[in-house]
Amino acid sequence: MAFEIERKYLVKNNRYLDIADYYLEIRQGYLCKEPERTVRVRVLDKRGYLTVKGLTVGTKRLEYEYEIPYEDAVEMLELCVGNIIEKRRYILRYKGVRWEVDEFIGKHEGLVLAEVELPDEDANYELPPFVGEEVTGNTAYYNSNL
Repeated sequence: MAFEIERKYLVKNNRYLDIADYYLEIRQGYLCKEPERTVRVRVLDKRGYLTVKGLTVGTKRLEYEYEIPYEDAVEMLELCVGNIIEKRRYILRYKGVRWEVDEFIGKHEGLVLAEVELPDEDANYELPPFVGEEVTGNTAYYNSNL
């Protein structure tokens, strides 16, 4: 069984740009967007992924992710319900912890979110200087709802 444990925050400034190691261009959409389960297709550079996620309880949910052929992922994006999300994801480390910062493009331009995936729900970590209000569990900030 695969679990994802993450916390999500609004970003209050662009200081993450100074410490980012690299960024990725992402396009993603949802084949299923029910609260109990989501099925996401994602194109990341020239790679495709299919991800199935369960209901979020606190900071934890089931997650299964599989690489699929790039061409299949591009075609599957046409089958998605709702908006196709486009974002630039910055990857960085802060005090030994890996962070992902997503700058949304298009319809949600201006929205910037930071996420940290944790080994367990009680893991300790220090917030970087660009992190603002925590929005973990706020469904308005779920990618599947954007």
